Parts: sequence; structure tokens; C-alpha cells
Amino acid sequence: MYRPHPLDRRLAAVVPPGRLYAVGGRVRDEVRAALGQCAPPGEREPFDLDYLVTGLSAADLRERLERIGKVDLVGASFAVFKVLVDGTIADVALPRRERSTGPGHRDFEVHGGPEVSLEEDLARRDFRMNMLARALPGGELVDPYGGVADIEQRRIDILAERAFEEDPLRMLRAAQFVARFEYTPSERTIAAMRAAAPLVRTVAPERIRDELLKLLGKANKPSLGIELLRETGVLEVFWAELLEGVGVEQNAWHAYDVYRHALATLDATPPGDPLLRLAALLHDVAKPRTKEGEHFYRHELLGAEMAAAMLARLRFSNEEIATVAHLIRHHLYTTDPVQTDAAIRRFIRRVGPEHLERLFALRRADVAGSGLPERGEWNRRFEERVRAELARKAPLRASDLAIGGEEVIDALVRAGLAPPGFRGDRRVGDLLGWLLEQVTEVPERNERETLLALLEQRIAAERAADAASAHAQP
Repeated sequence: MYRPHPLDRRLAAVVPPGRLYAVGGRVRDEVRAALGQCAPPGEREPFDLDYLVTGLSAADLRERLERIGKVDLVGASFAVFKVLVDGTIADVALPRRERSTGPGHRDFEVHGGPEVSLEEDLARRDFRMNMLARALPGGELVDPYGGVADIEQRRIDILAERAFEEDPLRMLRAAQFVARFEYTPSERTIAAMRAAAPLVRTVAPERIRDELLKLLGKANKPSLGIELLRETGVLEVFWAELLEGVGVEQNAWHAYDVYRHALATLDATPPGDPLLRLAALLHDVAKPRTKEGEHFYRHELLGAEMAAAMLARLRFSNEEIATVAHLIRHHLYTTDPVQTDAAIRRFIRRVGPEHLERLFALRRADVAGSGLPERGEWNRRFEERVRAELARKAPLRASDLAIGGEEVIDALVRAGLAPPGFRGDRRVGDLLGWLLEQVTEVPERNERETLLALLEQRIAAERAADAASAHAQP
């Protein structure tokens, strides 16, 4: 299902016939689309434009590319050009061959140029299904290594036994493709991953993180990829904490052990939100370390700490880590129907309105991941109460109060508890927090005069308490 991109013909016009090829995931996904496995590239999501030009020198290729757009050299040692044509960016490269000279994709001898063949360039890629090219402008498929057959069989296979030794990141890519495409790795692929698993330690944490984000963000069933990493020993290298849940049985509310429950919860979350999915995968990571009989006391608190450490090792941003840890810390919220409206408002304040829908999605996934039918409508009804309370727009933060820090400072000065020119201290925040609690209990109190009166009463009560305490001193 080849659909020419406008850039295909622009490039073909400046490259001699028979030397221009489209390569990369676009070609693979065109084959997948033709087999009914996915929508055509461009209909699902944007795709990268990668081209290969054979039989030209780097200087000749650059001169030709500059006829149609802006050109930057981004791979000086093996001639990869970034080309901007009519607002579209593409990578255009000369073929290259690679030879590993050290472990873990750290030392490579790379040679590119007109004497390297298309077949040699394709052979250096990770899996057979990606060793495809399309001749342009005609669109003929070039498949020297059986990539189409692998796609037809929904199989992931390697060409060389040393594929993962040469580049250990490919093991994470294998897991990503297994999850996203729901393909089955060949026995040779699995065996090679097991043999090379320790080499994942040589991969930059950021690169592992990026592959996990693709797996979690795009797969319908991400557990397939996580399971491949577990079975081959790769998961143990960078997230051994997850494996502690294997075989750890739970109570009557769960059909699976802790690890299988984590995978089922992960699969119950929708694609498109990697942070939610990270929270789903890691929400019970501390259960094995907190197990006492059938109970896992305060596992949500330790779990938030463990998850934060696990994510930090892979160089997730502070904001991403904080979000995932926050969801894990609060995932055991109560949905007791006897809670007052004020309790609902305190819940909203505690969790934060911006986190509520993710937290609800995590709870729904947690219930689905138990492997047992949901017992009752409490979760749904609690969500409805929370949303209704949000719609009332009750004050949730000190900044929502009808008075602010300046009024509190003035009241302290008038009471003789602070000198003229006072700029504030911890007492100001404490008093605003107390006022917010009064408004949380009764939202109608959020009127300027009411709050000023409450503030005066609170300050007077604190002065009286301080005086009584001083009088009682021997």
C-alpha cells in the first residue's frame, strides 16, 4: 500500500534514476497496512521520512539536495543530511556498513559511501521486518532478507546472532514492537536476548526510558513487552523491583499474584498516557516488602518512594516522577458513601484537581486488573460526587479565599502580634490554611467580612491560649 509522499518526487527529480530509496518504519508500516494489520502510515500518526541514496559521493548528494531545500549535515562520519523542503523535514543518507569493535554499542567502526550497497545498509538494521526499502519514484519493494514474510507471520526475527551484543538497546526495541504490533519473537531472538541481557547495563538510561515510553504510550497490550523483558532477563537488569511480585499471592479480592496483577492493571489502562501506565505498572511495587499475612500495610507510601527511585534511574523528569509517585501514593482512596461533602472537598484538595481523572482511571484499571468482577457501584458513584463538587467551584486553595496574606498581616499587626512594617512569616500561611479549612467545611463562609471575623476570632483565641500558657509557667 504505497502512497507517495510529495517529497518522494521532489527528491527523485534531483537524484539519478535507480538510486533513491525510502527506508525505515514507514516502509514496514506500508507493508503492514497492505496486509490489513494497521492503518496506512500518516492516517494513524505522523511518521519519519528516511531516505537512502546509493552510488553518489557525499559532496555530490549535498549539491543535489541543495537544489530543492535547506541542507544540514548531521552525521559527519557517515553522511546523513537533514533536509528541509517546503516545511517538511527528512533524513537523507548514504548507505553505510557497521562493525562492532566493543561491547554495548559503544565502539563501532562505521563506513559509508557510494561503494556500500543498499543490501549492506539494510543488513545492519535491527530486525528483518525493518530491513526493507522502497525504490523511488516507482515504489517497488526491496526485500533481500525476508522482512515481508516476517510481517506476514507477525514475527520478530534477527538476521545476525550478535544483533543484541552489537546494540543492546535492540532488546528494548524488540519488547516495544512485541507490545505495539502484537508480534511473536522467534526462538532465535529470545535466545539471543537471554544471552545478551546483562549488556543492557551499558545502555544509556535515557535510551531505555525512551523505548519504554514508546511501548507504554502506543501499545494496546503493553504487558506483552514487559513479559518479554522478564522472560529474557532484561527486566531484572534495570527494574528488578518488579520481579519481587512474582509468586506473591494476594487476598480474596485478587485472582493474580502481585506481578500478574500489575500487568493486568497496566493492560486495563488506555493507550496514549504513559504516565498513567507507569503508575498502573508500579502501583503495587511495594507489596512484597510490606506483606503481613493477607495485608500490605502502607504499601502505597513505600511504593511511591520505590517508583520514584526506579524512574529516577532511567532519567525521567522531576515532573514525571512526581506525577507517577503522587498517583501511587493516593491510589487507595476510600469511596465510602457516608463521607460528607466536606470530606469530598478535602479529598479534592489532597489529590489536586489536575490529578483526579488519572487517579480515577488508575482505580478503574486496578479493579479490572484484579481478575474478579467489580463489587458494587461505589467507585462510579464516588467519581460522580467528586465531579459534582468540582462543578460547584468551591474554594480548594488559599488563593481561592476572599482574603489573602495582606489582610492576615494587617490583623496580626493590629493585634500587637507583629510590628509595623511586618512582611509575614509562617503564621500567615498557618492562618490562611486554617481559614481554608473553615471554608472547606462550609463553602458559604468564603465572604470577605465572614473571613475577617473568623480571622479575628482565631487570633484572639491564640492570644488567650498563649497568655494562659505563660501564666501557668512556674
